[in-house]
Amino acid sequence: MGDADRLREAGLRVTAARLAIMRTVRDGDHLEVDAVYRGVRERVGQVSLQAVYDGLHALHQAGLVRRIEPMGSPARYEARVGDNHHHLVCRACGTVTDVDCATGQAPCLDPVDAAGYLVDEADITYWGICPNCRVKST
Repeated sequence: MGDADRLREAGLRVTAARLAIMRTVRDGDHLEVDAVYRGVRERVGQVSLQAVYDGLHALHQAGLVRRIEPMGSPARYEARVGDNHHHLVCRACGTVTDVDCATGQAPCLDPVDAAGYLVDEADITYWGICPNCRVKST
């Protein structure tokens, strides 16, 4: 299914800016808004930063992109949605890397006590030092 079909299926209007946002996020690696903005401008030319913010918000609300907010870092966007994966974040450089659930069956969706909640997503962030920064520090 193409991006235009995904937008329509989500009940969103198909626009050049939204298509460019989806492609930029998919081609990137946990991009901050400024990087998405630059990528969209390269694809469609003139577009306002506010239009990119609005587009990212709409795509996130529709479940077409995922917004992550590592502590102390600006929001980042990725196209990998719907599989409840987690993230590794480097404390030194801020690089974000996807990591699957430990057993592949999203055990993190079963808290010890759900307190009556119907849990449908877990957001787990592992913090450490990435291999590149470890090499630089030795």
